[in-house]
Parts: sequence; structure tokens; C-alpha cells
Amino acid sequence: MPTIKVRDLAWARLHAPDLDAMEEFLTHFGLIRAARTPTALYMRGTDPAHHIHVTEKAPDAGFVGFAYHAAGEEDLARVSKMPGASAIEPLDEPGGGKRVRLREPNGYQIEVIWGLEPLPPIAVDFTPMNTGPEPLRRAGTLMRLRKSPTPIKRIGHGVMGTPKVRETVQWFRDTLGFIGSDDVYAGQKENLIGSFNRCDRGDEYTDHHTLFCVHNERAGMNHVSFEVPDVDAVFKDHEYLTRLGKYEHMWGVGRHLLGSQVYDYWADPWGRVHERWADTDRLNASSGSNLLSAEEALVSQWGENPPERFIRHVTT
Repeated sequence: MPTIKVRDLAWARLHAPDLDAMEEFLTHFGLIRAARTPTALYMRGTDPAHHIHVTEKAPDAGFVGFAYHAAGEEDLARVSKMPGASAIEPLDEPGGGKRVRLREPNGYQIEVIWGLEPLPPIAVDFTPMNTGPEPLRRAGTLMRLRKSPTPIKRIGHGVMGTPKVRETVQWFRDTLGFIGSDDVYAGQKENLIGSFNRCDRGDEYTDHHTLFCVHNERAGMNHVSFEVPDVDAVFKDHEYLTRLGKYEHMWGVGRHLLGSQVYDYWADPWGRVHERWADTDRLNASSGSNLLSAEEALVSQWGENPPERFIRHVTT
């Protein structure tokens, strides 16, 4: 039995030397300022979560770690008994709440949080899309898209590169209750090079993956991902960011095989990769798991297959 079963990803925590430049990028990307102090920036989506992205001011850019929502306050007491865990401590940040801090096998910080104060959701106009089987979903209504950037809805998943995939995945499963959706091997089936993991919410459906671990010679964050309202938002904001000409495009637009998201990847001013996506597969605890070869798994259903610079990328 795992120590606890987390419900979802809460945020990624990064370092950056310039909060103004970071906020400018994240605003173009579709995130919205929830709070800012002299030393940290907190960005939200349109869902009620107080914030889903934290940037702390530091001399050097870097990756601190990921935070996850506990299923209940009592889980903080359970996880605080883990080797190397902190005591339960107040989150002295906008939004409040409590946390326990852990270190995963590569040394990055994992926060388990509870009691974050929600904010009112932000309303977003949504026009249904007519389809072949349902040609009248928008009967009498004209399709008029809002201007970019389209606001991000919520955080989706975090991806870690690591030279010790199996050990890292096992820690997340044993400690935080993740369950496998798809494991990926290269050559021999015992040679695990990637693992897509979802939260265990029992019969409740959740994202195909909230955590992906992939082999890399260096440990760090490969990317952090965010959901947008629909596929139009992925495409039109790709054009918006391209026209800006300020940020490096990393990969997309395309549709993944594993997870099935329509994706687009961009790097912030220090090279940390952020993904915008729409339309993911949803699974529950009884959906099972698969073992696939890298040739089968790491492809797009349409669009470019992952470029080498994306596969090899990590932020330390």
C-alpha cells in the first residue's frame, strides 16, 4: 500500500533571476497573476486553484520541484513520517495552507499540500464545435474566437528526466500513490526508459498522466503542462506566440499517442519548457496499464515526432 494517494498536481516551483521577464512570458502563455511579492510570482488559471505556477527570485534560473494536492489533511501526518520528510508546516505564501516537504530520488523537492485557499473561477466564453455526428451543436450561433492569449484552465502534468527511471517511478508510486498508465522500454522489456503515471482516484476518472518520468543522463524537469479550453486555443495561440517572435518554440502542434493531447511546447526566457494542450484521455483505477516499446510509444498520431532536442532537454 502506498503511503498516501495524491489527487492532482498543484504547481511547479521554479527559480528565475527576473520576475518581470517571467511574468511577461507566462502572461503571453496564458497564465494570470494571482499574487506577487518582491521575491516570488504566483500565476493561476481560470479554475479556482489559487495558483498553479510559482517562480521564486534567485540569482540563477532552475527547477525546485513539484507540489501535489493531498486527498485529505490526515495525509500530511502520514507523509510527514516518511524518511527525510519535513514536519507539517504552514505555507507562508499567498493562498496559505499547509505542506510537507520531501525529496524524491534525484534530490528535487516534492511538496504535499492541503488547505490552499481557492479563488473565484474566471469565466471563459466557450462556443460548441459542430461535428459530423453532431452538426447542430452550434445551430444559429456564429463561431467567433476570443483574441489570444487564451487563458490557461489548469495545470496538467509534470515531467522529470532522470538517469534512474525505475527507482524514481517506484518512489512516486510507493509514496504518493501513482499508478502506471503506460511504461516504455527500449530494446529489452526490462530496460525501462519512460513511465506515464496517473493519480489513483478509484472509480473517478482522471488524466492519463499527471507524472511522466523519462530517461536522461541528467536529472531535472523536462516540462510542465497546462490545459487550455479547446483545440482552437492550441492552434491560434501557437500563431500568437510565433508572431511575437520573443520565445523559442520547442515542438508542435501535434497529437500525442500516449495521453492523446493536442500539444504545443514553448520555452521561457531561460529555456524551461511549458506545454499547452487540449483533449486528454481520462482513465480510472480499473483502466489498467500497458508496456510498449519506444518505437510504438514515443510518436505523434499526427504532427512531428518528438525532436531530439526536446527528448534530451532537462532544467536542473
